[in-house]
Amino acid sequence: MNISTFLSNYREAFGEQTELPIAFWYSDIEEYPTEKINGCLFKAMNRVCAGQGISLNADVIGCGGGKLYTGFTDMSDFMPNFVSLKEKYKRTPEMVCEYVKQIGTERTDRAYLHFARLDTLPTFDLVEGLLFLVNPDVLSGLATWTFYDTNSPDAMVTPFGSGCSSIVTTTIRENRLGGKRTFLGLFDPSVRIYFEKDILSFTIPMSRFKEMYDTMRQSCLFDTHAWEKVKRRIEEKTAG
Repeated sequence: MNISTFLSNYREAFGEQTELPIAFWYSDIEEYPTEKINGCLFKAMNRVCAGQGISLNADVIGCGGGKLYTGFTDMSDFMPNFVSLKEKYKRTPEMVCEYVKQIGTERTDRAYLHFARLDTLPTFDLVEGLLFLVNPDVLSGLATWTFYDTNSPDAMVTPFGSGCSSIVTTTIRENRLGGKRTFLGLFDPSVRIYFEKDILSFTIPMSRFKEMYDTMRQSCLFDTHAWEKVKRRIEEKTAG
């Protein structure tokens, strides 16, 4: 797989001005020195979209949930009550504990989690997942591409979770299990304020992207009348 080839296809399919995908991966090297982020780690995502990478660890991330779902700490005793009784995202604290166990959060043995726009990387070698921040029109193209070579009922899923759990935890776990699901996210009210009102997240684990890489030009994203009309609207919107 070649990043330049994929990005050339992506720009051709979705327009030259569409936001580029963001890669995320772990390593022991601080690729992008990053100051502490108070609160939600996605406060820093605008930097990534602008072409600056970020390197996260437990010291940089200011949110307890963010530290948990990125694999840098265990769940705090405070979190179940906070998510249930304060945020009211689950009916009981016990349900929060059950959810965290269910999605399989794991401690990482790496020092940093990185996010960087894909065009700033030389290869896909260390990448665990790709994050697309998209409006409904772009999402419709990504969804149609996803469904092109599979009839699986869970080819695209929307699990409950915070922004960081739906983007990082579920995608990386899927990749390490060799799974084929892709994920919709950013439905958590606590994270929505850090993104434009019409933006959702779509993530592809590399275990699935390796298949999708070869099907992109075969799908409806190229040489179909229906997609050309949608693409025209995408280009009109990004043009201002």
